[in-house]
Amino acid sequence: MGKEIEHKYLVTDDSYKAMAVETRCIEQGYISRTVNGTVRVRLIGERARLTIKGRTVGDTRSEYEYDIPVADAREMLSGLCAQPIISKTRHLVPFEGNMWEVDEFHGALEGLTVAEIEIPSSDYRYACPPFVGQNVTNDARFYNANMVGKSLADLGM
Repeated sequence: MGKEIEHKYLVTDDSYKAMAVETRCIEQGYISRTVNGTVRVRLIGERARLTIKGRTVGDTRSEYEYDIPVADAREMLSGLCAQPIISKTRHLVPFEGNMWEVDEFHGALEGLTVAEIEIPSSDYRYACPPFVGQNVTNDARFYNANMVGKSLADLGM
């Protein structure tokens, strides 16, 4: 079984941009969003993935990812996914031996920037880069699946 252990933080400034080694545009949508899990379609340039995630318990959840044809992903994003889909720019930022993913959200969530780090175990120790602020790992408002159709005001920001 695939597992994802992830910690998530709000970002305090844009210093991550100078530190980024790669930037990607992402469009993602959700076919299913329940308390037990989600089914997500993601388009990253000319690559597409279908992801099934289980219920989050603490910082851990089951995760299964599969490559799918880009044309299928586009059809799913427009025809099967809850609207509006999430649009964001992801910056990959190495810091002290770990890779951080910093997502700048667009549309109604413009102004929200979140940094995530996937870790091998819940007790794994890591250093936070200078742009990392409040830990929102267990704040369901900041789960991407819960942000569909939301604005910054809906998130209390």
